[in-house]
Amino acid sequence: MIPNKRGARRVPFARPFTANIMAIDGTWRRGCTVKDVSDTGARLIVDASDHGLPLKEFFLVLSATGLAYRRCEVAWVNGAEVGVTFLKQANLRLNRASVPH
Repeated sequence: MIPNKRGARRVPFARPFTANIMAIDGTWRRGCTVKDVSDTGARLIVDASDHGLPLKEFFLVLSATGLAYRRCEVAWVNGAEVGVTFLKQANLRLNRASVPH
C-alpha cells in the first residue's frame, strides 16, 4: 500500500467510480476507476496499465459528456494504481508543440 503523502484529506469511494483518462490532444483514451480523491489529486486504477501511460500529463474525464474533467500530472505508478496531482491553471506548463493551431 502506498503511504498517504498528500497534504489534503482523501475521500474514498464506497462504490467504484468509473472515469476515463484522455490525452491532452485527444489522441487516446483509457478507462479507469477513481479509488479516492482529495483537493490536490486522486488515486486511480487504470485499465490495461501494462502498456504504461503514454504521457506524464492528461485529462481525467469524470463525466460521459466530457464536461467535468481535471488536468492531471502523474505523481507515481504502482502496477495498475496511479497517483495523480491535479494541475491548477497557474501551474500548467503549456507545450506549444502539442497545442493545435
